[in-house]
Amino acid sequence: MGMRCAARHGRCVRIVGGLRAPVLLRQLRYVVAIHRCGNHISAAANALHTSQPGLSKQIQLLEHELGFAIFERKRNRLVGLTEPGQKVVEIAQHILGDVQNLRTIKDDHFAEEYGSLVIGTTQTSARYILPPIISGFMVRYPKVHLRLQQGNPTQICEAVEEGKADIAIGTDTMRPFPRLVRFPCFPVERSLIARKDHPILRVKNLTLEEIVKYPMVAHDPYRSGSWKILDAFRAKGLEPNVVLDAVDADVAKTYVELGLGIAVLAAVAVDPKHDRDLRARDASHLFEASMTYISLRKGAYVRRYVFDFIQALAPKLLPEEIRTALRDDSGAP
Repeated sequence: MGMRCAARHGRCVRIVGGLRAPVLLRQLRYVVAIHRCGNHISAAANALHTSQPGLSKQIQLLEHELGFAIFERKRNRLVGLTEPGQKVVEIAQHILGDVQNLRTIKDDHFAEEYGSLVIGTTQTSARYILPPIISGFMVRYPKVHLRLQQGNPTQICEAVEEGKADIAIGTDTMRPFPRLVRFPCFPVERSLIARKDHPILRVKNLTLEEIVKYPMVAHDPYRSGSWKILDAFRAKGLEPNVVLDAVDADVAKTYVELGLGIAVLAAVAVDPKHDRDLRARDASHLFEASMTYISLRKGAYVRRYVFDFIQALAPKLLPEEIRTALRDDSGAP
């Protein structure tokens, strides 16, 4: 699409293919939002805090300007992207990401110690891994507003992909994220958790066959730990007796403490000071560890204090290594 300049009220207004740039950016946001909301215009309108008719009209105007349909329609309902529409979404995501980068560069230049950092993270990381990192970061950057956005590994990567979080810290996801770069940090080993009087703690050699004899409190099935735990049992033809699915490690520990069963959790999730009625046994020889990743959006401009946060969590992960990995095909910084 070509660009030209038009005088209006004594100012130069940038025009893109007959559309002013602010209008085009808004339309591209609408396209991306509809795609992310599963082609549901009403859901996209709610997410963008705009009206459904207004959103639909802007999409139609953009399609008219481009000369082709972005979305496939069936009985006035959007059912997917057309072939050129898929390219439009890819380009729109890059453009909107670059616009955000420009704002971030401005903030980094004029207000190095001010800003915000939204961290998408799992409950285990938020509760047991990040506290000392966050505490030290807040001392160093008291004018940076931190916000934790919790979810399972897939949800927090979706938040980064959609621009709702700056960084994700979690384990393996249920689907790939081609628009993100994921940096491995450290493995999360597993322990068997039981009440301090549970007979499993007196077993000399801890095996899967011994564990399967007792009721189990399972972890969130959308976290990689659950997949690897179940895979370990099933590889030996065993099926654990799961009596309760818990949403996170703390909830699982609560029900283990009540005597409803035993659990296999991240080793870091047991705190001897607070979990006085629970005991942990190393189970790393039975269950594969999960790798913890730091995930960032490709092509993103990373502020200096974000690099400092990352290095506090993963000292071997250097800023230049991150910058190189984040550069997309267009050579974004």
